[in-house]
Amino acid sequence: MKIIRNLSLILIIAAMCGPLMAQTLTPRSASTAMNKSVAEMQQEQVRWTTISSAAQQKNSDKLYFIDFYTSWCGWCKRMDVDVFTDATVVKLLNKYFVPVKFNAEGQSEFVWGGTRYVATPTPRGARAQVHSFAKAVLGQQLGFPSFGVFGSDQQLITVIQGYQPVQDMTMMLWFIASGDYKKYSYDKYQAIFNKTIRPVMDEALKK
Repeated sequence: MKIIRNLSLILIIAAMCGPLMAQTLTPRSASTAMNKSVAEMQQEQVRWTTISSAAQQKNSDKLYFIDFYTSWCGWCKRMDVDVFTDATVVKLLNKYFVPVKFNAEGQSEFVWGGTRYVATPTPRGARAQVHSFAKAVLGQQLGFPSFGVFGSDQQLITVIQGYQPVQDMTMMLWFIASGDYKKYSYDKYQAIFNKTIRPVMDEALKK
C-alpha cells in the first residue's frame, strides 16, 4: 500500500508540473533536455564486452568481472533486470572493472591468463556442455549465475555464486575494487559497510 500511495503522489505531481513544463520549455531547451536524458540512459548501462575482447586488453589497469550465465538460467535473467540496472552497480562495474558476459555453455575459444580455453565437445542431441573456462574457474560449484573477479593480470581473485541483491553486489564490488578485501574480513565489512564504508564509496564514485 505504501508503494501505491507514493506512486499516486508522483503521478499527481507529474500532472501538476506537466502543463508548466510545456509552457516554459522552448523547442531548443526541450531538445537539449531530451538529448541529456538519452545520454544519461546510455551512461546507466553496464558496458559489457566479450571474453575474447577482454582477453586482449593486456594493458588494462582495471579488474575483470565475468558474469557466467546460461541461456536457460532464470536467476541470470533476474540479475540483468534487478541488479545490473542499478545506478551504483553500473558505476562500480564501469569505473573499476572490465565487465564481461560469458556464456558458460558457449563455443568461444580464447587465451586467458596464459592458458587457452576451448568449448567442451557436445554429443549429438545432448544439451550443450559447460565450457572448459567455466569449469576451470568454478571448479565443482557449477551453479549459475556465478561471477569471477580477476586482477588486471587475469588471475582469479574470487568467485561469487548465486543471485546477489543490489546491496550485496554493491558491497562485494567495492570490497574488491577498493582493495578493502586485503584489510577486512567479509563479516566485519558487512557490519561496518553502511555507516563507515559506503560514504567513502559514494564520494569516490562522484569523481
